[in-house]
Amino acid sequence: MARISGVDLPNEKRLFVALTYIFGIGPTAARNILDAAEVDPQKKAKDLTDDETARLRNEIENNYRVEGTLHTEVGMAIKRLMDIGCYRGLRHRRSLPVRGQRTKTNARTRKGPKKTAVKKKK
Repeated sequence: MARISGVDLPNEKRLFVALTYIFGIGPTAARNILDAAEVDPQKKAKDLTDDETARLRNEIENNYRVEGTLHTEVGMAIKRLMDIGCYRGLRHRRSLPVRGQRTKTNARTRKGPKKTAVKKKK
């Protein structure tokens, strides 16, 4: 099992799909990485040689921000928005949708489960 950037690549998937399991690498970046490392994209992850794994690891470490560093960078960007008090920062702070979605209905993922009103007995 190939391990790149702290992520175990799934053995039965083709490489261009398996690389997308790494946070920060999408389909386009995966193909670019495979081209740069000169590895066949149709090859399965379990068929990687140690040399190919090293070339892929080297390409990703030198040219891409992935996993921990990318999570940190995204978190710092959100924290900056909240600190300066802009509209997007306020939406993040209140755990509401940031990009203009409606909130009267929907938005349950962001807002959490419904809080129904409880009537008091007299």
